[in-house]
Parts: sequence; C-alpha cells; structure tokens
Amino acid sequence: MAEHHYDYDFVIIGSGFGGSVSAYRLSQKGYRVLVVEQGRRWSPENLPRSNWKVWDYLWRPFLGLRGFLSLRLFRHVMILHGNAVGGGSITYAQTLLVPKESVWEDGNWAGLDDWQAKMPAHYDTAKKMLGVTENRRPGRADEKLREMASATGVEDSFYYTEVGVFFGEDDDEPGTEYADPYFNGEGPARNSCVGCGGCMVGCRYNAKNTLDKNYLYLAEQQGVQVRAETECVDVRPLGDKADGSEGYEVVTAPAFVRFAKPKTYIKARNVLFAASSLGTQQLLFNLKDKGSLPNISDDLGNRVRTNSESILGVRYPGSNEDMSDGIAIGSGIYIDEHTHIEAVRYPEGSNLLSGLFTVLTGGRPGPSRVLTWLSALFQLIVSRGLKGLKSMLPYRFASETVIFLVMQTMEGHINMRWKRAWYWPFKKQLASEGERIPTFIPEANDFTEKAAKATGGVGLSSMSEIFFNVPMTAHCMGGCAMAESPEKGVIDSQNRVFNYQNLYVIDGSMLSANLGVNPSLTITALAERAMSFIPKKTEQDQ
Repeated sequence: MAEHHYDYDFVIIGSGFGGSVSAYRLSQKGYRVLVVEQGRRWSPENLPRSNWKVWDYLWRPFLGLRGFLSLRLFRHVMILHGNAVGGGSITYAQTLLVPKESVWEDGNWAGLDDWQAKMPAHYDTAKKMLGVTENRRPGRADEKLREMASATGVEDSFYYTEVGVFFGEDDDEPGTEYADPYFNGEGPARNSCVGCGGCMVGCRYNAKNTLDKNYLYLAEQQGVQVRAETECVDVRPLGDKADGSEGYEVVTAPAFVRFAKPKTYIKARNVLFAASSLGTQQLLFNLKDKGSLPNISDDLGNRVRTNSESILGVRYPGSNEDMSDGIAIGSGIYIDEHTHIEAVRYPEGSNLLSGLFTVLTGGRPGPSRVLTWLSALFQLIVSRGLKGLKSMLPYRFASETVIFLVMQTMEGHINMRWKRAWYWPFKKQLASEGERIPTFIPEANDFTEKAAKATGGVGLSSMSEIFFNVPMTAHCMGGCAMAESPEKGVIDSQNRVFNYQNLYVIDGSMLSANLGVNPSLTITALAERAMSFIPKKTEQDQ
C-alpha cells in the first residue's frame, strides 16, 4: 500500500443533519474532520427580515441569489430544499417527530436490522441533542386547525408538535437571553422564542435549535473545520487502488464564482457524502458518469420518495386574526390512518410564496384540471366578490393563511436519472423518470374544502398541481437506498457505499420508505446509528 499524507481523516460534503451529526461524533472519536458546504453561514444579524428579500432567501447562485431555499421543478415533482451551513435546518420548520414503527417494515431496509429494538435509543439521543420539546407558543393558526378538526370529526387526533425550539421559562418574557441551556455550558447562549412565525425564513431571535447551535457548533469547538461557500467538484481514489482503500482526493471550488473557478485539492482517508438527497444524488451521478467513481451501484437514483406530500391551505381575506403568530409548524392532526396534516405559517410580511398557491381545485390530474381551475376561480369571484379576489393576491398572505403540509405513509416513488435536458443539451443534470406519483391527495382536498367552509375561509391548492401536473414537497428522500447488496441499493446497513472502502452516505438519500412525518429527526437518529459503527481513532491511525 502506498504511503499518503492525508490532510484530513474525514472530509464531509454537506453540513445538514447527517453531516453535522457525523462531524461532531467523529471529532469526539479523535478524527481530523473537514466539512465542505456550498451554502453561506447565517446568523441573526444577516438573515433576511422577510422572504421578499429574494437575494438572501432563494438559492440560485448563477443568478446572484445566494439565500438558503432552493426550488427545483422536475417532470414529476417540485422540490423545496435548503443550502446553508447547517443545511436545511436554517429554513426547516424544526418539527421533530418519530414515525410509526411500520415504516421499518417497508422498503429496502426491511430486515437489515432489528429496527424497532435499535432505533428508540438513537431517537432519544437525537431528541436530546436537538432540544426537542412540545410547542409552547401556539398561535391562532393552531386554534383554527383544532376548529377544523372538530368540524370534520377528527378533533381527538389534534396535537401540538414536538419541535426543536428554546422556549425558556414560562415566567420570563419571550426573547430573554439564557446561558447555554442544553450542553452544560459548552453550547452558545440562547434567547427564548418570541412566537413570530419566522422559523422558515431563518430565526433572527436565536431561539431555533439549528445545527449550528448544537451538533455543528460543538463539532467546531472540537476542532472541526467548516469551509462555507465551497462546492465539491470531484472525488477520486488515491493511488492505484480503485476501491478507495488508499483514500481519496477531494477537489473543491468556490461556490459563488461563475467562471474559471480555482480548484483546491484535499487528500482524505475517508469521504462522507451528506449533501441532502438531491445534492448527493447529483454529485454521485456526476462522479460515476465521468469515471471518478465508476463503480457506484447502478441502483443510484432509484426509489426517490416525496413523503407522498401535498401542500394546501385555507385563507381568510380581510380577517383581523393574525395567522402568522406562533412557530412555523405548531400543531397537527390525522384525518385517517395514513394521512397527516400540519398547520404551517410564515411571519407577517413574508408573502413571497403566495405565488405558489391558487384557489382549491378538484377534478382529475392532467390538462383538463386547468379548466376545472378556471371554473373554480370564476365561482370564487362570483360568490365571494372582492374578498375572493383578495384571497389570490400576495398582500397579507402570511397573516391571513393557514398552510397545510399533508404527508402520507403510502408507498410511492419516482426515479432520478442523469441526462441532458432537451432545452439545455450542453450539460447533464438530474431528471425524474417513472410512473407519476399522485398529483394531489383527494382526502386532503376534501378536508380542506370542508375546513374552509366550516371556518369561513377560502381553500387553496398548489399552483404546481394545476399548471405542471406535479405535487410539491419539502421532503425529498431516498435515491441512495440502504440495502443488502449493490443490486438493490447504494449503501449497506452501516451506510458504507457498495464497491468502495472508506466511502459513506449519511443524509436523506438513505431513507427507504415514506415516513409520513417530517424526516429530520429520523435522519439525525440514523446518522447517530451510523456513527456508532465507526471506532475511535487509534494511535496506529494517528
């Protein structure tokens, strides 16, 4: 075996839940760790005050948009995901729920471990690190959801969400500063939640338990280096060992330089991909295609799941009740054994994403649904007049709207492929293939219609459902499935990439079933599990 001088023991690509957990646990075990993150580092001082500040909110670097939320439209689905130091935790709604045990019996990971026995301990660790607690800032949107649940006969299923938010002491004023309340003084000082509803635009009040305040913060205290605004452009085995047994050369470049990007070359004994489901698939497809990692399993990109999601809402145009107060996702209900709905909100004034919604529309998926939409819009304006028209405009959208995030545990998936688009044949990119997943969930539409009628609101559908015939999701999962062999997946039960040594995938791409709940806690728990298999660094390693 050739002798190599390694710059790092582990290079981690991405700093979301899988990457941050791994960085902290590896640093505890004595490894030298570098985290490469293409997004920016955010703080309460530089976060946007509203999502109308698109250059600091949306992610499209080539267009000068250097925020943290990316919207990507595929043939089968529109996907929202985050890019930042701390990954999606900067823009997620910090809802941290344990899925039903039945999810471990579905998909490729079934039978790879005694999941029901092993996972509870990892969930407990994840909850402790992320500061999970029940919502203590319920707002008017949560009260509305309870009213809707009562009107539709499912009030018994109403609950306040388990979230990663610091609420402080009940007797103290919201916004009060506290010394580190979680890690025996080793973490940062925190402020209690003010209930502004701004979690998904980035918490400017130091209350949201983002990864840069727990796992990643502690990792950096342990000596982990984080290179922000840096993208990985290549990973190739060192020496003459094509399986990576001698380590890897990782090539990076500045994320925000448009042309002639300077390259940096890093030697690492191990590489860990944690760039989110879409990010990791895109990178691995590119590395496989250009010959850097040609032996990545051909199963790459298969069985990408969307949590069987639909995004709907009810708006109350002209109402004096403020639906933006509280936390981003404060409560939820189950309308049947498979269908879970959460009440979502944005802060007052953050009305940008109103453009993703229109009047609630039924009908059948496909071109004919546009005609159904026109009919629904006409009926709305005729029946509600000026209020109906106002319900379609951005003004006061956040203050007047309860957004529904609908998730199901029902099986359904698409496949991602690496190909040239007809409209841009100069470069390969991710493209979705396969049978279409449901464009909308009839049960959720039915609930929304009844809820709007019972509470005097206007029901809303997603624009993508009507005009592109695709659902919208904030939870893209899978594509690098955990399995027993490379014929059935990309990684093994310990997150090691098949056909390679010293190569790992630990992020949402490893999930093998629709969870029916927000996936962040499960990704964190699975990352804790993956780290449990890696031994402490020995003197021989050093």
